[in-house]
Amino acid sequence: MQTIKQEAYINSFLKVMWPKFVANKFLRKMLGSNNIVADFPNSTETMLELEETSSTSSDQASLISSRKYITGDQGRHKIFVGSWNVGGVAPPDDLNMEDWLCTHTDPADIYVLGYFRFQEVVPLNAGNIVLGLENSKICSRWNSLIREALNNSISKHVQEDKVGEFYKVHPLKNHSIASLDKSSNNFPHCFDCITSKQMVGIFITVWVRNDLLPYIQHPSVSCVGCGIMGCLGNKGSVSVRFCLHETSFCFVCSHLASGGKEGDEKNRNANAIEILSSTRFSRGPLRNLPRKILDHDQVIWLGDFNYRIYLPHTTTRSLVQKKEWNILLERDQLKAELMKGHVFQGWREGIIEFAPTYKYYQNSQVYYGCDQKRKGEKKRAPAWCDRIIWFGEGLKQKEYSRGEFRLSDHRPVRAIFIAEIEVPSDSRRLGSSFTGRFRCLKDHLEACSNEKISCNVDRTSFYSE
Repeated sequence: MQTIKQEAYINSFLKVMWPKFVANKFLRKMLGSNNIVADFPNSTETMLELEETSSTSSDQASLISSRKYITGDQGRHKIFVGSWNVGGVAPPDDLNMEDWLCTHTDPADIYVLGYFRFQEVVPLNAGNIVLGLENSKICSRWNSLIREALNNSISKHVQEDKVGEFYKVHPLKNHSIASLDKSSNNFPHCFDCITSKQMVGIFITVWVRNDLLPYIQHPSVSCVGCGIMGCLGNKGSVSVRFCLHETSFCFVCSHLASGGKEGDEKNRNANAIEILSSTRFSRGPLRNLPRKILDHDQVIWLGDFNYRIYLPHTTTRSLVQKKEWNILLERDQLKAELMKGHVFQGWREGIIEFAPTYKYYQNSQVYYGCDQKRKGEKKRAPAWCDRIIWFGEGLKQKEYSRGEFRLSDHRPVRAIFIAEIEVPSDSRRLGSSFTGRFRCLKDHLEACSNEKISCNVDRTSFYSE
């Protein structure tokens, strides 16, 4: 009798767990294409790691404490980080992003932009969620708008390939070598995309000032799904790693579990823990590169975190109308979970002095559910769902604000950092050879101007319980 009960229990267990087990096995190989898009081909200077590795991560505290940061201009770079849940809305062709990206006033050296809820644009069917199929058309539109905003007068566009999922990459226009001297007033502030990657509804794109390209090494991408069954790609993260000089950077772009009911914050905590534990990068040709998120020197996490406010809807709306941000933030779920030590231990966030970014009527300044003329709508209390946090030494946040685009039901947020990086002691000698290195890169681009460029990352990590 006991044996029969045991067999019945095992059978019921298998019925529940077998689909998830099969999905995990299948998705480790299939979810998240191993293809990313970049503006330059693989080379010895900007090479995507190809080998598979399996080694344990080193102690993050010892890595951070052993670094020595240069505080001069040569060791400081400005990083712009932006996060926007676009609500599945395709960008209009006339969308002007220059003001939000601060390209006219004080442009950054590196731009990292994350966009979310592409799944309404990429049809939300089983194939797309499971396989993580990418929509090169919509990604191309966003990248074209970003390129136009960053480079403005520079005529250089990424065209989508109507046959496959890659883009045709056109080389930089010829610049005189003398114009590459940063001390010259004619220095061209041109930006190139070093990584662009989509997983279902999550899209990250990284742009770097072109004179920094020779010093960018070991870019890599890792995708983790936390969606349906705890593993599909409609929720999760796309993380990007690269090294600038001797400093390693990691940018985590995530969309965590939604839900405004009490207890839903635990699902978001679980997503964050899963992302931290499952994200894996290549160890590099010398097997000395950081593999996990917290092993990197400087880490920035951006995205739709989906954390809400621990208050009744009516109370939240009343405090929002009065702009009582401090009172609201005392009941903010993310800050509460941080204080309790449930998630993101050791991470930091700047002071929030802007209105909640969620949820608005589209093309409106009115929060959802506040229009008395619309009856029978779900009550969605405003919340700071969209956040940017950071981890590690050498990062100083200079700005934390939101944009006022009305394209979706979310407002975008942005943060500007000054990153102090470790520059090799022979950096002056390296700098003197910059002109020759840039000429080689430019010649390589020209040779590949009519070819489709496919930059393959080492492997796309997809782990789940």
